[in-house]
Order: sequence, then C-alpha cells, then structure tokens
Amino acid sequence: MMRFPVVLSAPSGVGKTTIARELMKRRGDVGYSVSCTTRHPRATESTGVDYHFLSDAEFISRVNQSEFAEWAVVHGKRYGTLRSEVQCVLDAGRHVLMDIDVQGARQFSASFPASVLVFVLPPSVDALVDRLRARNTETDAQLAERLRNAHAELQDVGRYHYVVVNDNLDLAVDTVSAIIDAESAKRGRVHALDEQVSELVARLEEQIARYMK
Repeated sequence: MMRFPVVLSAPSGVGKTTIARELMKRRGDVGYSVSCTTRHPRATESTGVDYHFLSDAEFISRVNQSEFAEWAVVHGKRYGTLRSEVQCVLDAGRHVLMDIDVQGARQFSASFPASVLVFVLPPSVDALVDRLRARNTETDAQLAERLRNAHAELQDVGRYHYVVVNDNLDLAVDTVSAIIDAESAKRGRVHALDEQVSELVARLEEQIARYMK
C-alpha cells in the first residue's frame, strides 16, 4: 500500500500537536517527522523528540544546502522540515504525520504532491483564547500576535483537502484516522492496482468458461 504524508495545520492553541501524538499512539502505520526550529525548547520539550532545536546559523546553513522540504518564519522564529526525515519515515513503510503551519504546508505539498492536507479548526474564538491563556507561555503582546496570525491562517482553509473541528479530542483523532484510511483506499494510491484487477478479471474469465460448459 502506498504511504503518503498527512499534514495537520491549525492556529496555535487549537491542538494539532495533541492530535498528532494521539494518532501516533493509536496507529502503528503512522510515523512522525520531527521538525527543526530556532526557538528555545519549553520545559516539557526534548530535542529530537518534539523538535530539532537549531541555532540560526545551523538552520540557515541547512537552508542553503536545500535540506528542507519546507521552512518558514513563524512568531519570529524559524521552523522547517528536513527532506531526509520525511523520506526516512516513508521508506520505513509508514505514513508521515506532519504538524506544520500554513506557510510550511504550501511549500511541503509542492515538495511532496501526494500529501493529504488537513486543517484543524477551534470550536470558537473564545475556546481558542482560553486554550492559549491556559498554556501560560505567552505575554499579552505575544497572545495578540498569535491571534493575528490565526486570523491570517484561516484565510488558507480553502487550500486544504479536509477540515476537522477540534471540539472533542477523541472525535477529532478518530476523524483524522478515518481520513487516512479513506485516502489509503483511493484508486491512485493502491499499489499495482491494474495488475490486481487484471488477475481478477483473468480468473473470473476462467471460472465463467468453466461454468459455461
């Protein structure tokens, strides 16, 4: 079966990273591509697990060597996805789960055209603000910046193949999982489909001839 990248995008605080982690727990056929960033790790984050934390100089060097499938500046920090990380997961026979913003999704889908794009929406603006404030990681000025970015990011929803509202985490995870299953069954993604159908047709013809005697 053909494996493909699944891109999750959403404004900060909507829960796309949590959805990605839950999918990883539930599905053995999904792998996570760890992104790179120049921001400092939060207290609960580890390098190589949540992100590859790079200096500005390291990041720019990799950009100049065309190592990124996508990269962008978000909230004043650089974020990017290494082509090698993506290919490693695909070569292992797993779908690549991507957790990237709308800028990155545009570049990434150009690099990997088979990608399935999923935009995760908050149930309401109030819910989004509450989730951001509950993290207690941003000042009021930073919170305002994230809300401005959310306003801009919502303009890109039309570029995505699917939209999932994260009002209930379990339901949102189930929905994204169902999207992966449905996309896996699409005609263009089934490996050697023509050969399989040709074999079935030939066997049917044999059986028809048998019973026509």
